[in-house]
This record gives sequence, C-alpha cells and structure tokens, in this order.
Amino acid sequence: MEVATVRGWTHKAFAIDDPSRVGEARRHAAHAVADMGWSDVDAGRLALVVTELGTNLQRHAQGGRLLIAARPQQGEVEVIGIDDGPGIPDLALAMQDGHSSGSTPGTGLGAVSRLADDFDIHSSMPGGTVSVARVRAKRPANEVPPAAAVQIGAICLPAPHESVSGDGWAFAVHGEQVSVLLADGLGHGPEAAKASQAAIDAFALAPQGDLRETVQRLHRELQTTRGAAVCALRVDLAASAVSYTGAGNIVGRVLSGVFDKSLVTQHGTAGIQIRKPEITSLDLPEHALVILHSDGIETRWTVERIRPLLQRDPTLVAAVLLRDHTRHRDDATVVVIRRKE
Repeated sequence: MEVATVRGWTHKAFAIDDPSRVGEARRHAAHAVADMGWSDVDAGRLALVVTELGTNLQRHAQGGRLLIAARPQQGEVEVIGIDDGPGIPDLALAMQDGHSSGSTPGTGLGAVSRLADDFDIHSSMPGGTVSVARVRAKRPANEVPPAAAVQIGAICLPAPHESVSGDGWAFAVHGEQVSVLLADGLGHGPEAAKASQAAIDAFALAPQGDLRETVQRLHRELQTTRGAAVCALRVDLAASAVSYTGAGNIVGRVLSGVFDKSLVTQHGTAGIQIRKPEITSLDLPEHALVILHSDGIETRWTVERIRPLLQRDPTLVAAVLLRDHTRHRDDATVVVIRRKE
C-alpha cells in the first residue's frame, strides 16, 4: 500500500516591533491562502487571528514575533506567537472572550480561541508566552480526514537574511507507525535547500521502508549536492518503541516526566561520506515526547520549561525551544512528536 508523505512546512517570521508589521503579517497570510480556494469567511477568520495575536504582541510583549506557515496538505495556516516576556499574570482571565487590556478588533485572546480551529497558549513568568493557532477552510464532513494517532508539531525557519531554509523535513503515517526525516543541508541558502529537498524526495520513495536502506538511498541521491546531515526516525506506537539512524549533527531527545534520553547519530554527511548505518532503538515511555532538531538549536538544553507542556500541543514545545535555544545564525528546525491521548 502506498504511503503518503507529508512534506514539512517552513515558517516566515515577522518581528512585531511596529504596528505596521501586524499588517505585513496579515497580508502574508492572505496571500498564502489566495490559491487554496478559501471562502471570504475563512480568510476573514485567519485575518482576525493574525491581527489579534500580532496586536497583542505589539502592545504588551517584549521581543514579540509571529511565525506563519501555510500547510496546503492539511488545508490550513498555522500562526505562532512568541515573546520574551513579561508573561501573562492571569491567563484564565486573559482567555475570557471579550477580555482585552487594550482596544483590539476582535477583543483579545478569547476571540482567537473562538475563531481558530486549534488554539493553545502557554505563559510563564519569567520566560514569556508562546501560542499556536490554526485556521482551516471549512470542509464537508465526508471530506474531513480521520484523526491521526500522533500529533506532530514543528517549526522550520531560514537562517537570518535567507529566503529559503537549508533544513527540510517530512513525515509519513503508516498504521500505528510514523516515520520522520530531518535533513540539514551543509551551510544555508538555496544550495543547502537543494540538498535537504533531495533528501526528502529520496525519503518519499519508501517512507515506511527499512531505516538503514532509507539512509543509504539518501546518501546515493545526495551525491550530486553539497550533502546534508540526516536523521531517519520511526515511532512504533504498538510496540512503544523509537528507532533511528543517520549521520551528522541532527540530534534529539525522548523525554517524559520521568525519562530523558538523548538521540545522537554517527559522524558523517549524507552525499559525501557515511559509515554503514546502524539503528538505535529505545522504549517509548507513556506520555513521552520525541524531539528532533537541527544544529540551529543549541544541543544542550534543560527540560524544566518543557515538562509543563508534555500533554499540550507539541508546537508549543517547538516554540519554547526555538525561543530559548536558537543560535540566531543558521537555519533552525524543531520537530516534536507525541502520541495523541
């Protein structure tokens, strides 16, 4: 049976340091759905969500930014809000529909929760606030896909001053297994993007296949590119296990409230030189997260700010890691997988 591969999305970042940037983000979101056949009502909901989150950041937050990604395969647009503080002292009050500490078009976070199809938010003092909203075009009930057994949240950002990301990622769900590929093309910019996209093309040929064969296939296909660090990973929900292999500086963690294990691949670069791939396997504890990230994220990070989010939208975890541990000089990608409870 053919298994469909979902090619990962890339976010565009808007630093909300001026009211005009909110309008810029809103226009970008409108352009993203222009070719997706959205109704005026759905496009209007998206515009209000972007405006509310952006205005809230501009008025009340330090270092606020919006990240926006179109996800055509899911028929939706994702809007992520990130700031560096001061945090929301009473989140329950702030979430009440109609509550706003200033005059905004849709009266605050409660409106975002009502307008978006998915919405989750987390705030800490100190630390700041992260939120994720997704708006989907309305579809007939018989066209709505069945719920997946896993949730996957991810953020992929190009390096500063680059229009494309040298990182690429993809996933495929087959039965009770999900396979994920994360590739980091050497350097950044268009040539790095060519390498990572070649890796995704090779992965998509047989995403459910043996992981060692997958990495060997990637190595062959990337020999006409500058090469990439790669990690191919599989989560088997039925067996409660994680297996992975790869080469280069893609790293990750499997963590829960009582478990924390790093994922490290062998040295090498797909397309240039790798050793024979070896698979590492470990148990997947209950309520655990599986996290992969490129070297645009610091390798050493603590889990204190992650543990409160174990049962939340995995994109919030990606947002916290990006906010607190990005290197600010390279493409940065975080992919977070959790079993859907």
